Amino acid sequence: MDDPAPVQVLLLRGVNVGGHHKLPMALLREVLVGLGGERVTTYIQSGNAVLRAPAEGLEERVQAALQARLGFPVPVLRRTVAELSAVAGPHPLAAPGGGAEGTLDKHLYVGFLDGLPDPARVAALDPDRSPPDRFRVAGREVYLAFPGGSARSRLTADWLDRGLGVRSTWRNLLTVRALLDLARSLEDAPGG
Repeated sequence: MDDPAPVQVLLLRGVNVGGHHKLPMALLREVLVGLGGERVTTYIQSGNAVLRAPAEGLEERVQAALQARLGFPVPVLRRTVAELSAVAGPHPLAAPGGGAEGTLDKHLYVGFLDGLPDPARVAALDPDRSPPDRFRVAGREVYLAFPGGSARSRLTADWLDRGLGVRSTWRNLLTVRALLDLARSLEDAPGG
């Protein structure tokens, strides 16, 4: 019996936000199955999918298929179960006992980057851009804390992307952990 394809977590940027760039999750599942994905599961409407598929060229193939179907670009980032597990643990900006200065997990975010930013660009980011909001860049992730919620923050994905020279998509810590649970369940499922 062949070994099943590895579990992949796909994070799409900019779909179903404010009524723009609509992507029904049923269509996303259809596209992923059409590209050979197995055991495809989506999570909430913001473009999250867990599936079994070879990693080689997956993001590019999904982006091309979605562009063809939707007529607009949809950036796709991929993480393995191990990579997601590494960021789903204790949030580095959370205060001991939970929260960052009273921040709930839903106000703690992880920004997933499509590449490793240049250290000089990381150092050039203004840490006081939007107090009391905070961020910390660590490898291909950015940890963010929004004690008052993210709606009025000046820490935005566009600002971060321009500053770091990469593309990002953000998920709150609750979503990250839910995706990890789905990915681990798929990894442990009998028959792949």
